[in-house]
Amino acid sequence: MAESAPSTPLLSGVTIIDLSRVLAGPFCTMTLANLGARVIKVEIPGTGDDSRAFGPFANGKSLYFSAINCNKESIALNLKNADDRAIFETLLEKADVLVENYRPGTMEKLGYGWDVLHPRFPHLIYGAASGFGDSGPISQRAAYDMVVQGLGGIMSVTGYPGQPPARVGISIGDIAAGIYLANGITAALYRRAISGEANKIDIAMLDCQIAIMEDAVTAYDKTGEVPGPKGTRHPSIAPFQSFAAQDGNLVIAAGNDHLYRLMTEALERPDLATDARFVSNDLRHLNVDALQAAMETTLRTRSVAAWLDALNAKGVPCAPINDIPHMMQEPQVAARNMIVTVQDPVAGAIKVAGNPIKVVGAAEPASFAPPPELDADRAAILAEFVGAGR
Repeated sequence: MAESAPSTPLLSGVTIIDLSRVLAGPFCTMTLANLGARVIKVEIPGTGDDSRAFGPFANGKSLYFSAINCNKESIALNLKNADDRAIFETLLEKADVLVENYRPGTMEKLGYGWDVLHPRFPHLIYGAASGFGDSGPISQRAAYDMVVQGLGGIMSVTGYPGQPPARVGISIGDIAAGIYLANGITAALYRRAISGEANKIDIAMLDCQIAIMEDAVTAYDKTGEVPGPKGTRHPSIAPFQSFAAQDGNLVIAAGNDHLYRLMTEALERPDLATDARFVSNDLRHLNVDALQAAMETTLRTRSVAAWLDALNAKGVPCAPINDIPHMMQEPQVAARNMIVTVQDPVAGAIKVAGNPIKVVGAAEPASFAPPPELDADRAAILAEFVGAGR
């Protein structure tokens, strides 16, 4: 018999003390908060999370900060102040996880490194994200997303041939690190539940960039060919790119021989199915310029919408190339609750990305709690943790 969906969120009862700021750490704790964890942001008095100062703004509130920090609480503590340190340590006594994304050595200077915290709070899982991790010759260097995009190789394969290297359009260095850190923390929670042992999770942005490079490392190692930018093309599959139609561009991803034959039927081009240059994926990849030219001769005769209808009718993976407004209007996005409206008392109604981790049978919230104002939850947190003498 199938198990029923959980009556509470998966991480309900887990408390996270979040010292992180800007993106890698906050993206991790956003993921965990969306799964039901309680996240208490510990912020610098007066300024808070650096991203509170990042535009654009709505009524003076950062929309950048708002996009990443819903469903969290905030308390401002100066960890160089004795009274605030005492409050922080009281929070750690009852917390399950500490998250930070300072440069390695910063927490040690504050007296809160793993070597100090683990003996005092043996139940506490410690999650750290930094540019280069706790070890290695450049561990102590500062890093931002652009730094690891450059160092990790992803910029060298992004953009179009013959053009300067391009940054991925989102902060993929921070975001990948945040996702891997959340994954490591959930694994550590499982391990602690089984063994009672808590661990430190050490995540480097650079490591995560290398981990998501698909087959680039393996292919170069065995072939000696240096991967480079290919525009929208896949490095080894064809046709798998954007194509020009009569009124715009669309993506066609015929990822195997069967789908390719279905695509030729949708395009009403049986000659493309039998052309000796295109009868296998390897040959199509070898002759990709000729294949694109032949396909676009036909694709340019009809609209993007007409071709999407024809291709979808044959089961060929395809899509329009949406801008953000059109993406937000997609019925599939709405059906999956991936755009959520948040009623913020300062910024007003704002839309943020929903939770992509769906639990079958479990209802999703219609809205999220708004991103907290700096120190907004101080009184409630102190009453619960300090007032109770814990």
